[in-house]
Amino acid sequence: MEYHADRFPDHSRLMRNDKGELLAIFPASAAGDTVTSHGGLTYGGCIMSERMTAPLMLRGMTVLIESLKAEGFRQLIYKTIPRIFHRMPADEDQYALFSAGAELYRRDVWSVIEQSRRPPLQERRERRLRKAARRDLHIQETQDFAAFWEILAANLHERYGLKPVHSLEEILLLRSRFPLSIRLFGCFEGPLMMAGAVVYDTGSVAHVQYNAASPQGKELGALDLLLETLISQTYSSHAYFDLGSSTETDGRYLNRGLVEQKEGFGARTIAHDFYRLDLTNWQPQRMECGERSTRAIEAVHRQ
Repeated sequence: MEYHADRFPDHSRLMRNDKGELLAIFPASAAGDTVTSHGGLTYGGCIMSERMTAPLMLRGMTVLIESLKAEGFRQLIYKTIPRIFHRMPADEDQYALFSAGAELYRRDVWSVIEQSRRPPLQERRERRLRKAARRDLHIQETQDFAAFWEILAANLHERYGLKPVHSLEEILLLRSRFPLSIRLFGCFEGPLMMAGAVVYDTGSVAHVQYNAASPQGKELGALDLLLETLISQTYSSHAYFDLGSSTETDGRYLNRGLVEQKEGFGARTIAHDFYRLDLTNWQPQRMECGERSTRAIEAVHRQ
């Protein structure tokens, strides 16, 4: 998160029990009277130790909210961590937010392929792949982020009037820090890049952060060939291949064309939830669990 710390003032917390053991990390940023987990990240929420329990999280959420309220904050925005990134079941935070009276105000559609249960390709995608196979296209990993960023920026500007979330300089910095986790793959005709995809690799999940094709690449089906190669070959041993969000305007608009393209490769939907809590009217409530368990978390503090 350090590369954009100037835009997202850090307000992260550590959650410890009464023995001083670290039970959770809460990445967060502050803006005005609002704390967000984390404003500069796609997803956030508490990163919990395997020692976390539901009663501990109830107490931890209460202490966290009390500390934010005491500092004068009026609102908490909480981005959950999608379940595909969990190493074990870990929805204690969502139950604690529900118990605290938080509002589910946004739900994004993420299109994800479970590699062990991938449905067959849809006919439209197969036609595009057959079209690409008739040309002399090849797939390879590349370091030419500048060439891909030109394609990506042109696509985003034409379709949405937007720029990539990361500048070229930022993605190169992140790539230099995480060379094994951030990789760029291209589909080429000769030396010319027709399409590209930036993949973030967590070990169990391959997440497509960016993908785009040039006008000629779209005609050739280059992006279809690239994605199919990544799914069925490069990352076939991963548990999940994540094609990202297909919703806009706080999850209330489903981009039908985009989601249908992803579903054509065998993707299905998981929900990515966002909660909002009004701290001004929040009052601690009695949690339905034993008192001995709820006392275990005594401190939530800044790091």
